Amino acid sequence: MSLVERAREEVLRGADLTRAVRRVAAHHAPPWQALARVLAELHGAGSSIQPLLDDPQVTDVLVNGDDNVWIDAGTGLRRLDLHVDARELAQRLATLAGRRLDNAVPIVDGRLPDGTRLHAVLPPVVHGSAHISLRRAARAALTWEQLLASEFLDEEQAQVVSSLVRVRANVLISGAGGAGKTTLAAAALGRVAPSERIVIVEEAMELQPEHPHVVHLQGRRANVQGAGEVGLSDLVRAAMRMRADRLVLGECRGEEVRDLLAGFNTGHDGGWATIHANTAQDVPARLTALGALARMTPRTVELQAQAGLDAVIHVRRTGERRFVEQIGVVSKQGPLLVEPALSRDLAHPQTSLWGPGWPVLAAALDQELA
Repeated sequence: MSLVERAREEVLRGADLTRAVRRVAAHHAPPWQALARVLAELHGAGSSIQPLLDDPQVTDVLVNGDDNVWIDAGTGLRRLDLHVDARELAQRLATLAGRRLDNAVPIVDGRLPDGTRLHAVLPPVVHGSAHISLRRAARAALTWEQLLASEFLDEEQAQVVSSLVRVRANVLISGAGGAGKTTLAAAALGRVAPSERIVIVEEAMELQPEHPHVVHLQGRRANVQGAGEVGLSDLVRAAMRMRADRLVLGECRGEEVRDLLAGFNTGHDGGWATIHANTAQDVPARLTALGALARMTPRTVELQAQAGLDAVIHVRRTGERRFVEQIGVVSKQGPLLVEPALSRDLAHPQTSLWGPGWPVLAAALDQELA
């Protein structure tokens, strides 16, 4: 009988869960390791996977069936010699996340108690056995100094981003998944004056800036009866009524774009949001596509974005490196465009390239860059 089965048996006999776990672990040497294994099985990702999520270097754990486990520890994906029961693990993790996963509902998105993002798929939607994707929640936001030391930002970019914070520009951070959008947003928001109130809207809490006055609003999905959903659009509207000095949307990927742009156009300056896009120049097309989900015409999106947005910061990941590739300005006349203002020369990372949007950006930040 496994340690977990023994602990469950103790609970069925009427014992308190905490006492049952401690009692079972006490009969195994060393007891603290036994305790860790039991807790990992009951409240975490299991004795095989939880240690990987506890490793501060690991960002992603991918389970492609029973004998196909991969991790990304900052150097790209690497396969491990590890066996798991993928279907049992997927269903147990879904339960921990408060979600349903079975033949009737073969796809699940959720969040584990420790903040780890869960995505799991069961056959026949996926070939073979169950597939699980786990994205570990950041334990702590990187400091501004750490971003500079890791060359995520160069000195010129750091000065511009700091100035965008101080002049209360409305900024979008674009990039692919895992490129560092949340990392940069948290560090930038950490430079907001302590006297200001930051209200952050997210599906689940990821943005954790080092700031004394942060309010987190988190979305809620509908239950199995289809009731109780609280969407990001609802939360953005709620945030605008909460005396938000800084309105922040963790990720803009749906109809909440309408409410975000409305907020940026009704006095909520100094706001930040992230958005998925291949380049800074692709952001207008992405906004137009999201606007269509909110039944906004392209012209409405264009007018709202030009009036409410000031700059786009694009981040990129290549192999082990994550860095700010470009800072652009949003055109205020003509078609909606993002004009490059300051770019990183990939061949010479220490060299910044000034683009056609630089005079506009420099004029807006003139006092800050003087």
